[in-house]
Amino acid sequence: MTLFSLAQKNIQRNLSNYFLYIASMVFSIVIYFTFVTLKYNDEISSLTGTSQKIQGLMNASSIILLFFIVIFIAYSNSFFMKKRKKEVALYSLLGVRKQKIGLMLFFENLVIGLISLVLGVAMGFFMSKILLTILVRLMGYEVVANFTFSGQAVLNTAIVFALLFLFTSLQGYRTIYQFKLIDLFHAEKQGEKMPRASIFAAIVGTLLVGFGYYTSVADIFTSSIWRFLTILGTPLFVIGITIVGTYLLFHSVSVFVLTALKKATAWSWKGLNLIGVSQLLYRIRGNAKSLSIIAILSATTITAGGAVFGIYYNTESSMRLTMPNTFMWEGETVDFPQKDVVYNEALNVKSLRVNNEFAFFEYTLMKESDYNQLAKLQSVDRELHVADGATVLLDTMYDERFSHNFTGETLQLENGESFHVKKMNTESVLNFYPAGTVLVVNDQEFAKTNAEHMVLQVVGMKNDLKQQDISKLIYDQLSPEQQGTFTSVPKSYEESIASLGSLLFVGSFLGLVFLAATGSIIYFKIVTEAEEDQAKYAILNKIGVSGKQMVKTIAGQVAVIFSAPLLVGILHSIFALIALSQLFNMDITKPVIIWMLAYTAIYAIYYIFTVRSFYKIVKQGAK
Repeated sequence: MTLFSLAQKNIQRNLSNYFLYIASMVFSIVIYFTFVTLKYNDEISSLTGTSQKIQGLMNASSIILLFFIVIFIAYSNSFFMKKRKKEVALYSLLGVRKQKIGLMLFFENLVIGLISLVLGVAMGFFMSKILLTILVRLMGYEVVANFTFSGQAVLNTAIVFALLFLFTSLQGYRTIYQFKLIDLFHAEKQGEKMPRASIFAAIVGTLLVGFGYYTSVADIFTSSIWRFLTILGTPLFVIGITIVGTYLLFHSVSVFVLTALKKATAWSWKGLNLIGVSQLLYRIRGNAKSLSIIAILSATTITAGGAVFGIYYNTESSMRLTMPNTFMWEGETVDFPQKDVVYNEALNVKSLRVNNEFAFFEYTLMKESDYNQLAKLQSVDRELHVADGATVLLDTMYDERFSHNFTGETLQLENGESFHVKKMNTESVLNFYPAGTVLVVNDQEFAKTNAEHMVLQVVGMKNDLKQQDISKLIYDQLSPEQQGTFTSVPKSYEESIASLGSLLFVGSFLGLVFLAATGSIIYFKIVTEAEEDQAKYAILNKIGVSGKQMVKTIAGQVAVIFSAPLLVGILHSIFALIALSQLFNMDITKPVIIWMLAYTAIYAIYYIFTVRSFYKIVKQGAK
């Protein structure tokens, strides 16, 4: 019998033991293959006309994805090899030479890799249509995505995973030389090194996380910390101290909390609470490093996904703030179908320069009567009555953190005239580009102000987001100078939603990968520990503990292992998202809550699946 055939028989006989490892490999290949299939898909590029942007986004994301997959497969392989060390030790005890055992492990891993590659590519082919459909919908296109088989994607996937399989196979080959026989027999019982709980570490961890939170929500424009560490250095500093703080929290604070619970006899002596909390204490301490990594990954996933979803969700409202008219351009009107037109007005305005202490600023001067008429056409209840010599300033880009508030000041025009700013509004009736900041004066002041005349065409339409054809028709009739001033709601919305939709898709896709991987890591760990606990639960069963009580204890333990990193991750992401919403001056509360609920719901599915697997294992041991 050759080593290759021995490896093949090993896989066939132990398929149930190899299932988790093969499943994780297939999962990684499916994810990577579907992603690179989309990366090489010409259909998306032809739809958007922004192939370079999509390609750049996909290239950058595929590198991140590959990096994560390498870590995930290395972890899965480590878990798999730990489960097989006892078997390897038996071969060695029976006199099989180390070189032959190493080669057998090498071949086994190659066979598993080949099977996983074929399964992963086949499943990825069917999954790519679903993902392509989701991507196209998020980008705002109403077309049917077709099945596509990319030879480039297959070749790319095959090369990447062949290198990974080779690396993990060599790891398996080396295993036999790295450990003594006795170590191999006890390998399954070896978790991470048990850290010692330290009050000093607990205090430092809490302070680091608290300081990270404080710094992240501090005002970026006034905080001395942000000024000292700079805009690039502060986020890195916050991320660094939060990671260290999280690590210390799981090592020490969680141990103190569980120890306190154990000492609370009124609670711990009730039912199986004492057994549950004792096992949990061991697991939290033994898995502190993994739980810290999962908390940080969860925080990263929720923050990135919540931020992108928040921006995508607010795309229309942000655009309408700066573009209240469907179309607007400077110059003469053009012919276009009047169906769905709500208003089509030509406004006489003036372009003037205001002499400031430091520089000149250009403004658009508008009549009060024109403002009120346009506000009425836009169904906006903001009628103005401006006194002689006064003005109302409209600035949609105003931000109280760094913009100057002109209320109560006098604007000195370049020609010597002046206006007193009665008040400032952050909403306008003209599109920001090409009008810019607008000054509204009464009709008498407008008539006597000496400035350059301009004509602005403003058009409002029903169903304005769907008026791409009218937008193109108008644009094609404009002169090159007019095209430079043309603004269009449907065109801007289409471009924004296409780029943000692809960004949301990539962010969601990577987020789901991280979520699936972190859920799988916890699952691997808990299932391994369940096998170690079989004997303990068998004893409990013999002394009369019911199945219902065991399920309750298991569900409680697993709930803490799952919820601890999730809650820490959500807390980290809340502060990170507060910082981002302050930076972009945008309310993203609703989309972020939706995103967090979706993330938690998927996480809960892993929890239920893990509890069921845990109970199934200990139940088998009790028979």
